[in-house]
Amino acid sequence: MESSTRAATFVVTLLSVLCNLLTSQAEGADAPAAGKTFVIGGAYQLTAPATWVSREPRTRIVEHEFSVPKADGDDLDGRVTVMGAGGGVQANIERWYQQFTQPDGSNTKDRAKIEKRDIAGQTVTIVNLSGTYTDRPMPTAPGVERANYRMLAAVIETKKNGNHFVKFYGPERTVAANVEGFSKMLDSLRQK
Repeated sequence: MESSTRAATFVVTLLSVLCNLLTSQAEGADAPAAGKTFVIGGAYQLTAPATWVSREPRTRIVEHEFSVPKADGDDLDGRVTVMGAGGGVQANIERWYQQFTQPDGSNTKDRAKIEKRDIAGQTVTIVNLSGTYTDRPMPTAPGVERANYRMLAAVIETKKNGNHFVKFYGPERTVAANVEGFSKMLDSLRQK
């Protein structure tokens, strides 16, 4: 009788340990990965998704650059650039319209979706575009036409340090898979 009680106690203890192990692994799997926090304009910070890879900016005017891993079926990674720059909000949005053409010849501006939000007391204008993108990795390089591309871009109008531009573009599937990450990055805006 005593050996069967010990055996039963051992089995109960083993099951308890296994349940705790599986629970802690599941909780770890659901825990959000730490993002990459970076400073813009010396006074504000954003946190990029942990899966985005920090890169050396291709040009000096870009403060921060990230590569966004391509989605299944896409040939290229997405690219995110963050910079402070001159020019008004609408002038920059108009420039972004000019970077896209529509396969049916319609006007990109008519298809664009624009949203204004208040984040951390700053006005953020978000632009959502898609179509054929004229990709100029370097400002003076000839453009490469990339069909089925999408761009999410934001103008962060800070009260203390001017405008900052966050531009995420890439193949449609890659951008679609990272819409939530882009939105969470904007929502992470905080004064330093």
